[in-house]
Amino acid sequence: MDEYFDFSEESVAKLAQADVERSLAEDVGVGDLSACLIEPEQRAHATIRAREAAVICGTPWTQAAFRHFDPSMQIVWHVKEGQACVADQVVLELDGLARAMLSAERTALNFLQLLSAVATKTRDYVRAVAEVQNSRTQVVDTRKTLPGLRLAQKYAVRVGGGINHRLGLYDAILIKENHITAAGGVMQALQKARSVGHKARFVQIEVENIEQLKEALDAGADMILLDNMGLAQMAAAVAINAGRASLEVSGGVTLSGIQAIAAIGVDRISIGSLTKNVRAIDFSMRFVPVSPA
Repeated sequence: MDEYFDFSEESVAKLAQADVERSLAEDVGVGDLSACLIEPEQRAHATIRAREAAVICGTPWTQAAFRHFDPSMQIVWHVKEGQACVADQVVLELDGLARAMLSAERTALNFLQLLSAVATKTRDYVRAVAEVQNSRTQVVDTRKTLPGLRLAQKYAVRVGGGINHRLGLYDAILIKENHITAAGGVMQALQKARSVGHKARFVQIEVENIEQLKEALDAGADMILLDNMGLAQMAAAVAINAGRASLEVSGGVTLSGIQAIAAIGVDRISIGSLTKNVRAIDFSMRFVPVSPA
Protein backbone atom coordinates (compact mmCIF):
# COMPACT_ATOMS: atom_id res chain seq x y z
CA MET A 1 0.00 0.00 0.00
CA ASP A 2 3.05 2.25 0.21
CA GLU A 3 3.02 2.81 -3.56
CA TYR A 4 -0.23 4.79 -3.34
CA PHE A 5 1.50 7.91 -2.05
CA ASP A 6 3.38 9.96 -4.61
CA PHE A 7 6.35 11.33 -2.70
CA SER A 8 8.53 11.98 -5.72
CA GLU A 9 10.87 14.97 -5.50
CA GLU A 10 8.59 17.02 -7.74
CA SER A 11 5.42 16.19 -5.78
CA VAL A 12 7.07 16.92 -2.43
CA ALA A 13 8.32 20.28 -3.73
CA LYS A 14 4.77 21.22 -4.76
CA LEU A 15 3.38 20.07 -1.43
CA ALA A 16 6.01 22.05 0.46
CA GLN A 17 5.32 25.17 -1.58
CA ALA A 18 1.60 25.00 -0.88
CA ASP A 19 2.12 24.37 2.85
CA VAL A 20 4.62 27.21 3.13
CA GLU A 21 2.46 29.73 1.27
CA ARG A 22 -0.44 28.95 3.58
CA SER A 23 1.77 29.27 6.66
CA LEU A 24 3.39 32.51 5.55
CA ALA A 25 -0.02 34.03 4.88
CA GLU A 26 -0.91 33.17 8.47
CA ASP A 27 2.34 34.51 9.96
CA VAL A 28 3.41 37.42 7.76
CA GLY A 29 0.05 38.52 6.37
CA VAL A 30 0.36 41.85 4.57
CA GLY A 31 3.92 42.42 5.79
CA ASP A 32 6.56 41.81 8.47
CA LEU A 33 6.59 44.96 10.62
CA SER A 34 9.66 43.90 12.59
CA ALA A 35 11.70 43.32 9.42
CA CYS A 36 11.27 47.01 8.57
CA LEU A 37 14.05 47.66 11.08
CA ILE A 38 16.45 46.22 8.49
CA GLU A 39 17.49 48.04 5.31
CA PRO A 40 15.89 46.36 2.27
CA GLU A 41 19.19 45.60 0.54
CA GLN A 42 21.14 44.54 3.62
CA ARG A 43 22.60 41.08 3.23
CA ALA A 44 23.42 38.54 5.90
CA HIS A 45 25.01 35.18 6.53
CA ALA A 46 23.19 32.89 8.97
CA THR A 47 23.41 29.38 10.36
CA ILE A 48 20.69 27.07 11.61
CA ARG A 49 21.86 24.79 14.36
CA ALA A 50 20.24 21.70 15.88
CA ARG A 51 20.23 21.89 19.65
CA GLU A 52 19.74 18.14 19.96
CA ALA A 53 20.34 14.95 18.01
CA ALA A 54 17.74 14.32 15.29
CA VAL A 55 16.93 12.93 11.87
CA ILE A 56 16.71 15.92 9.54
CA CYS A 57 13.43 16.17 7.64
CA GLY A 58 11.68 19.09 5.97
CA THR A 59 14.39 20.53 3.74
CA PRO A 60 11.94 21.29 0.87
CA TRP A 61 9.70 23.25 3.29
CA THR A 62 12.66 25.14 4.77
CA GLN A 63 13.99 26.11 1.36
CA ALA A 64 10.54 27.15 0.10
CA ALA A 65 10.10 29.47 3.09
CA PHE A 66 13.40 31.31 2.65
CA ARG A 67 13.22 31.51 -1.14
CA HIS A 68 9.67 32.85 -0.99
CA PHE A 69 11.16 36.21 0.04
CA ASP A 70 14.56 35.87 -1.66
CA PRO A 71 14.52 33.53 -4.69
CA SER A 72 18.30 33.82 -5.00
CA MET A 73 18.96 32.84 -1.36
CA GLN A 74 21.99 30.57 -1.15
CA ILE A 75 21.23 27.57 1.03
CA VAL A 76 23.89 25.01 1.89
CA TRP A 77 22.81 21.90 3.81
CA HIS A 78 25.47 20.22 5.93
CA VAL A 79 23.04 17.46 6.92
CA LYS A 80 20.81 16.19 4.14
CA GLU A 81 17.22 14.96 4.24
CA GLY A 82 17.01 11.70 6.18
CA GLN A 83 20.49 11.99 7.67
CA ALA A 84 21.17 12.22 11.39
CA CYS A 85 22.69 15.23 13.11
CA VAL A 86 24.19 15.55 16.58
CA ALA A 87 23.50 18.13 19.24
CA ASP A 88 24.85 21.63 18.52
CA GLN A 89 25.61 20.80 14.87
CA VAL A 90 25.11 23.39 12.14
CA VAL A 91 22.71 21.77 9.69
CA LEU A 92 22.52 24.56 7.10
CA GLU A 93 23.91 27.96 6.17
CA LEU A 94 22.16 30.85 4.47
CA ASP A 95 23.44 33.77 2.40
CA GLY A 96 20.99 36.38 1.16
CA LEU A 97 18.80 39.29 2.12
CA ALA A 98 18.58 39.79 5.88
CA ARG A 99 14.91 40.79 5.78
CA ALA A 100 14.04 37.61 3.90
CA MET A 101 15.77 35.45 6.48
CA LEU A 102 13.96 37.14 9.35
CA SER A 103 10.53 37.01 7.73
CA ALA A 104 10.89 33.34 6.81
CA GLU A 105 12.67 32.20 9.98
CA ARG A 106 9.73 31.05 12.09
CA THR A 107 7.84 29.33 9.29
CA ALA A 108 11.00 27.55 8.12
CA LEU A 109 11.88 26.40 11.63
CA ASN A 110 8.30 25.34 12.38
CA PHE A 111 8.35 22.88 9.51
CA LEU A 112 11.91 21.74 10.18
CA GLN A 113 11.27 21.09 13.88
CA LEU A 114 7.95 19.28 13.33
CA LEU A 115 8.95 17.07 10.42
CA SER A 116 12.35 16.25 11.93
CA ALA A 117 10.55 15.24 15.13
CA VAL A 118 8.26 12.85 13.23
CA ALA A 119 11.16 11.36 11.25
CA THR A 120 13.29 10.99 14.38
CA LYS A 121 10.58 9.28 16.38
CA THR A 122 9.73 6.97 13.48
CA ARG A 123 13.34 5.93 13.04
CA ASP A 124 13.60 5.08 16.74
CA TYR A 125 10.64 2.68 16.41
CA VAL A 126 11.85 1.22 13.11
CA ARG A 127 15.31 0.51 14.53
CA ALA A 128 13.83 -1.07 17.64
CA VAL A 129 11.81 -3.49 15.49
CA ALA A 130 14.82 -4.21 13.28
CA GLU A 131 16.71 -5.47 16.33
CA VAL A 132 14.17 -8.25 16.83
CA GLN A 133 15.53 -11.49 15.38
CA ASN A 134 13.75 -12.64 12.20
CA SER A 135 11.25 -9.81 12.49
CA ARG A 136 9.22 -8.92 9.40
CA THR A 137 7.05 -6.41 11.22
CA GLN A 138 6.52 -2.99 9.64
CA VAL A 139 6.00 0.28 11.53
CA VAL A 140 2.91 2.07 10.19
CA ASP A 141 1.41 5.53 10.75
CA THR A 142 -2.25 6.51 11.25
CA ARG A 143 -4.69 9.35 10.49
CA LYS A 144 -3.86 11.02 13.82
CA THR A 145 -2.12 13.96 12.16
CA LEU A 146 -2.16 17.73 12.59
CA PRO A 147 -5.04 19.23 10.57
CA GLY A 148 -3.82 20.46 7.19
CA LEU A 149 -0.41 18.80 7.52
CA ARG A 150 -1.25 15.13 6.97
CA LEU A 151 0.76 14.66 3.78
CA ALA A 152 3.76 16.47 5.24
CA GLN A 153 3.71 14.29 8.34
CA LYS A 154 3.23 11.10 6.35
CA TYR A 155 6.20 12.14 4.21
CA ALA A 156 8.24 12.52 7.40
CA VAL A 157 7.22 9.00 8.48
CA ARG A 158 8.59 7.74 5.18
CA VAL A 159 11.86 9.64 5.71
CA GLY A 160 12.13 7.98 9.12
CA GLY A 161 11.74 4.54 7.55
CA GLY A 162 8.09 3.90 8.39
CA ILE A 163 5.18 2.89 6.17
CA ASN A 164 2.07 4.91 5.37
CA HIS A 165 -1.38 3.54 6.16
CA ARG A 166 -4.44 4.98 4.38
CA LEU A 167 -4.38 8.69 3.61
CA GLY A 168 -7.99 9.39 4.52
CA LEU A 169 -11.50 8.01 4.65
CA TYR A 170 -11.77 8.00 0.87
CA ASP A 171 -8.98 5.64 -0.20
CA ALA A 172 -9.40 2.57 2.04
CA ILE A 173 -11.85 1.00 4.49
CA LEU A 174 -11.10 0.41 8.15
CA ILE A 175 -14.09 -1.15 9.92
CA LYS A 176 -13.97 -0.07 13.56
CA GLU A 177 -16.08 -1.02 16.57
CA ASN A 178 -18.75 1.62 15.90
CA HIS A 179 -19.06 0.45 12.29
CA ILE A 180 -19.48 -3.12 13.51
CA THR A 181 -22.14 -2.11 16.02
CA ALA A 182 -24.04 -0.01 13.49
CA ALA A 183 -23.84 -2.71 10.81
CA GLY A 184 -25.09 -5.43 13.16
CA GLY A 185 -21.94 -7.50 13.58
CA VAL A 186 -18.57 -8.47 12.11
CA MET A 187 -19.99 -10.57 9.28
CA GLN A 188 -22.53 -7.92 8.25
CA ALA A 189 -19.93 -5.14 8.34
CA LEU A 190 -17.54 -7.08 6.12
CA GLN A 191 -20.30 -7.95 3.65
CA LYS A 192 -21.31 -4.31 3.36
CA ALA A 193 -17.68 -3.22 2.99
CA ARG A 194 -17.17 -5.65 0.12
CA SER A 195 -20.11 -4.11 -1.72
CA VAL A 196 -18.10 -0.91 -2.04
CA GLY A 197 -14.68 -2.55 -1.84
CA HIS A 198 -13.91 -1.88 -5.49
CA LYS A 199 -13.45 1.77 -4.54
CA ALA A 200 -10.95 1.02 -1.78
CA ARG A 201 -7.28 0.07 -1.85
CA PHE A 202 -7.95 -2.36 0.98
CA VAL A 203 -10.57 -3.41 3.53
CA GLN A 204 -9.40 -3.91 7.10
CA ILE A 205 -11.45 -4.80 10.15
CA GLU A 206 -10.65 -4.00 13.78
CA VAL A 207 -11.24 -6.68 16.43
CA GLU A 208 -11.00 -6.32 20.19
CA ASN A 209 -10.99 -9.96 21.30
CA ILE A 210 -10.34 -13.50 20.10
CA GLU A 211 -14.03 -14.19 19.44
CA GLN A 212 -14.23 -11.26 17.03
CA LEU A 213 -10.99 -12.41 15.40
CA LYS A 214 -12.51 -15.82 14.70
CA GLU A 215 -15.64 -14.18 13.29
CA ALA A 216 -13.54 -12.02 11.00
CA LEU A 217 -11.51 -14.98 9.78
CA ASP A 218 -14.66 -17.04 9.19
CA ALA A 219 -16.02 -14.12 7.15
CA GLY A 220 -12.91 -14.16 4.95
CA ALA A 221 -11.18 -11.01 6.23
CA ASP A 222 -7.71 -10.62 4.76
CA MET A 223 -6.57 -7.65 6.88
CA ILE A 224 -7.29 -7.59 10.61
CA LEU A 225 -6.37 -4.97 13.19
CA LEU A 226 -5.86 -6.24 16.75
CA ASP A 227 -6.91 -3.30 18.88
CA ASN A 228 -5.57 -2.80 22.41
CA MET A 229 -4.86 -6.47 23.04
CA GLY A 230 -2.37 -7.70 25.61
CA LEU A 231 0.68 -9.72 24.58
CA ALA A 232 -0.93 -13.04 25.48
CA GLN A 233 -4.01 -12.23 23.37
CA MET A 234 -1.81 -11.12 20.47
CA ALA A 235 0.14 -14.38 20.61
CA ALA A 236 -3.10 -16.37 20.64
CA ALA A 237 -4.37 -14.34 17.69
CA VAL A 238 -1.23 -15.06 15.66
CA ALA A 239 -1.58 -18.77 16.37
CA ILE A 240 -5.28 -18.84 15.46
CA ASN A 241 -4.72 -16.77 12.35
CA ALA A 242 -1.98 -19.13 11.12
CA GLY A 243 -1.05 -16.80 8.28
CA ARG A 244 -4.54 -16.52 6.80
CA ALA A 245 -4.86 -12.75 7.18
CA SER A 246 -2.43 -9.87 7.54
CA LEU A 247 -2.37 -8.94 11.24
CA GLU A 248 -1.79 -5.42 12.51
CA VAL A 249 -1.49 -4.31 16.13
CA SER A 250 -2.59 -0.89 17.36
CA GLY A 251 -3.25 0.86 20.64
CA GLY A 252 -0.90 1.92 23.41
CA VAL A 253 2.29 0.93 21.59
CA THR A 254 5.43 2.37 23.20
CA LEU A 255 9.09 2.33 22.24
CA SER A 256 9.88 0.18 25.27
CA GLY A 257 7.20 -2.35 24.37
CA ILE A 258 7.38 -2.56 20.60
CA GLN A 259 10.03 -5.28 20.45
CA ALA A 260 7.90 -7.68 22.47
CA ILE A 261 5.03 -7.11 20.05
CA ALA A 262 7.22 -7.57 16.98
CA ALA A 263 8.61 -10.81 18.41
CA ILE A 264 5.10 -12.29 18.43
CA GLY A 265 5.10 -12.25 14.64
CA VAL A 266 2.49 -9.70 13.60
CA ASP A 267 2.81 -8.11 10.18
CA ARG A 268 2.38 -4.46 11.10
CA ILE A 269 2.32 -2.19 14.15
CA SER A 270 0.48 1.11 13.71
CA ILE A 271 1.46 3.94 16.03
CA GLY A 272 -0.59 7.11 16.31
CA SER A 273 2.02 8.87 18.43
CA LEU A 274 4.40 9.07 15.45
CA THR A 275 2.39 12.05 14.24
CA LYS A 276 0.14 12.93 17.18
CA ASN A 277 2.29 13.15 20.30
CA VAL A 278 5.28 14.90 18.75
CA ARG A 279 7.83 16.95 20.68
CA ALA A 280 9.45 19.42 18.30
CA ILE A 281 13.19 19.23 17.69
CA ASP A 282 14.98 22.37 18.87
CA PHE A 283 16.60 24.43 16.10
CA SER A 284 17.83 28.02 16.17
CA MET A 285 18.93 30.53 13.53
CA ARG A 286 21.68 33.06 14.19
CA PHE A 287 23.23 35.76 12.03
CA VAL A 288 26.99 35.40 11.72
CA PRO A 289 28.86 38.73 12.02
CA VAL A 290 30.81 39.58 8.89
CA SER A 291 34.40 40.59 9.58
CA PRO A 292 35.39 43.94 8.05
CA ALA A 293 37.61 43.66 4.98
